[in-house]
Amino acid sequence: MKLKRTLAVVSALVLLSGCSQNESSTNDSKAETSKAETTTTTTSAPDSTPDENKVPAIAGYTLLWNDEFDGTELDESIWNYEPHEPGWTNQELQEYTTSTDNVFLRDGNLVIKAIKTQKDGADYYTSGKVTAQNKKDFMYGKVVARAKVPEGQGLWPAIWMMPKDEGYYGQWPKCGEIDIMEVLGSRVNTAYGTVHYGEPHAEQQGTFVLEQGSFADDFHEYSVEWEPGEMRFYIDGEHYHTVNDWFTAVDGEDEKPYPAPFNQPFFVQMNLAVGGTWPGNPDETTDFSKAEFEIDYVRVYQKPSYDTNVTKPETTYREPLADGNLIYNGDFAEKEDLTDDVNWKFLLFEGGEGAAEIRDNMMVISSENEGTVDYSVQLVQPELPMIRGKKYRVTFDAWADEERDIVVCVSAPTAGWIRYLQDTTLTVSTEKKTFTYEFDMNSKNDPNGRLEFNLGHRGSTATVYIANVRVEEIPS
Repeated sequence: MKLKRTLAVVSALVLLSGCSQNESSTNDSKAETSKAETTTTTTSAPDSTPDENKVPAIAGYTLLWNDEFDGTELDESIWNYEPHEPGWTNQELQEYTTSTDNVFLRDGNLVIKAIKTQKDGADYYTSGKVTAQNKKDFMYGKVVARAKVPEGQGLWPAIWMMPKDEGYYGQWPKCGEIDIMEVLGSRVNTAYGTVHYGEPHAEQQGTFVLEQGSFADDFHEYSVEWEPGEMRFYIDGEHYHTVNDWFTAVDGEDEKPYPAPFNQPFFVQMNLAVGGTWPGNPDETTDFSKAEFEIDYVRVYQKPSYDTNVTKPETTYREPLADGNLIYNGDFAEKEDLTDDVNWKFLLFEGGEGAAEIRDNMMVISSENEGTVDYSVQLVQPELPMIRGKKYRVTFDAWADEERDIVVCVSAPTAGWIRYLQDTTLTVSTEKKTFTYEFDMNSKNDPNGRLEFNLGHRGSTATVYIANVRVEEIPS
């Protein structure tokens, strides 16, 4: 449950320190030896009998364990309460408690409820977090959970996984994290599936947007298939995201053998956070009488065995055009809507409203509502190859219907949203002007750099025009 922005659909991003602060070179060596000597992992029988009578079979899988939440209280042979003080991570506001006011069973569902109270004259929030750590840990399998999320600014439900031994490869993000489902209460038509890993922090996030209704209207089924060399994410049986290229390392050292860090036992956990660096804090519109995260069931399946003799996919990098430009414009044909353009992506978030088109060899970005953050109205081109040790130049022409500010940067969506070209505010006038920026690439090689033009939350909705965009490598 990290702060994040989505590569093609969302923006904003976190840093959950979910792992132990201790490094363990002994464990790292042990992991490398295991990977070298093993080609097939045979899964073991469950340590208790799962309730197969209530659970549909999945071809090729055996039910490892499940909880249908049909009892009267939380089954502590499966789950742990995990209390934490406010601000434990992500600047979240809630205290996670062991109270049955925050975690309880009702009508065949596990309910995690966020409660707003008063303490020392200020708003105070409590909520719940449960984990299966040291009780139902497993390595590789299919996790299926059916849940209904709450709606409300600042609410942040999640179903996710962390490693049993959080010090095996080192503190987060080196230990790895699998987010099966996250939904922001302020945007309940959108769900996210994410994998975090590395050092430096890297992530890959998929986004699923409902065409009608929301994830707060009814229950939906969220699942991940975790295998030695690939993870596949599903919602209601629809595949929407695949990850097969990850790494982990101690900064300054060689990467651990693939598929580290996802070659160790993980556990499932669920929580309802309040506030924090991604969802923002609750406001007067947040109805805490309805702040309930309901989970109908959690089911974990495994295949009889897994082939662990996997190879990390080779990284490919976009080639520059004949003139050296890394920006692809295609034929720059007239397009009334850039939303689905092959190269340029027009994105709206956090209240932003507007449209973009290509006209007369220029991009025209009009805004109806500037939104609440700079990326509320955003034009980007992803998949820019950024190579360590190289120097790059960004140039473009820009002007507007009236003087206003915009923000330009080159970001790293899959490398912790660091900036290669820092966020740079510039003022555009009614006259066309050429802007030029240079930067040195000092980070790990990245095939997924992204040029961003951010037009949100700048005190203006004046139409902006952009043309002759170039990103090119130049002599150091």
